[in-house]
Amino acid sequence: MRQLDPSIELVVCGSSSAAMPTFGEWERVVLSHTYDLVDYISCHAYYNLVGDDLPSFLASAVDMDRFIETVVATADHVGAVKGSSKRIQISFDEWNIWNIDRYHAEDKHTAIDDWPVAPRILEDVYTVADAVVVGDLLISLLKHADRVTSASLAQLVNVIAPIMTEPGGGVWKQTTFHPFAVTSRLARGQAVAVDVRAGSIDTERHGTVPQVDAVATADGDALAVFLVNRSTDAPVEIAVDLGTGAPAREIVEAVGLWDEDPFATNSLEQPERVTLRTLEGAVVEDGALRVTLPPVSWAAVSLR
Repeated sequence: MRQLDPSIELVVCGSSSAAMPTFGEWERVVLSHTYDLVDYISCHAYYNLVGDDLPSFLASAVDMDRFIETVVATADHVGAVKGSSKRIQISFDEWNIWNIDRYHAEDKHTAIDDWPVAPRILEDVYTVADAVVVGDLLISLLKHADRVTSASLAQLVNVIAPIMTEPGGGVWKQTTFHPFAVTSRLARGQAVAVDVRAGSIDTERHGTVPQVDAVATADGDALAVFLVNRSTDAPVEIAVDLGTGAPAREIVEAVGLWDEDPFATNSLEQPERVTLRTLEGAVVEDGALRVTLPPVSWAAVSLR
């Protein structure tokens, strides 16, 4: 008789109670029966621009924060009721921008007797705003790295992907490639919370949210700070306290992604229309990192 693997992943799909009326209660009931067998809860969430509501879209990471924190709270509640010291982790194994309203109007199911070979479907063309949101979702995942110990972007090539290709032709990077690649390279070691003191913006879907989102990572003497300005029209000056008595640091790299047109995209003909830009004016002075973030922007600063 084969012994069953005691590690079970419990699948949870959806990103809010509005999307799933049973969200929270279903997880509680299932975990009450399976808590000792479950090591990970699987979370899935996709975000898209609805109509012309750009402020709500730029605040999508607020929803991801709430999603993660609600699932963690539900799991910890069950653990507390059971008197267990075990902590269930989160596997956010599907997340991305999926612009159904904008790009899939022509996607149609095909009759079984007229099925195409390798049809081109779900090939989202990503904008600057999409890339800023991807950068912010990465910030959300890093902020919850104590419980989100596995996460996967869906997908990587062509289908809702940061890399696009033409059959037998060229390859180019979509806008979302850049924050994903830079965060993957710089985010090492331990995630560090950043106390953000900035203004707020009002959104239709998420209420009043912080204008700026941020997180840092520390790995030995290497420090990286990731920031997003969610405002559609206002730049913001940021001062990140590097810590009293901390060793003097210098900026190794300061890059960002923004554009005068938040809906600019890359293409085979213009593969570098949107790319990383140097974050001019970033300095370390008086023990603080000082940067100015343009509207609708994502940025990363590496220091040593």
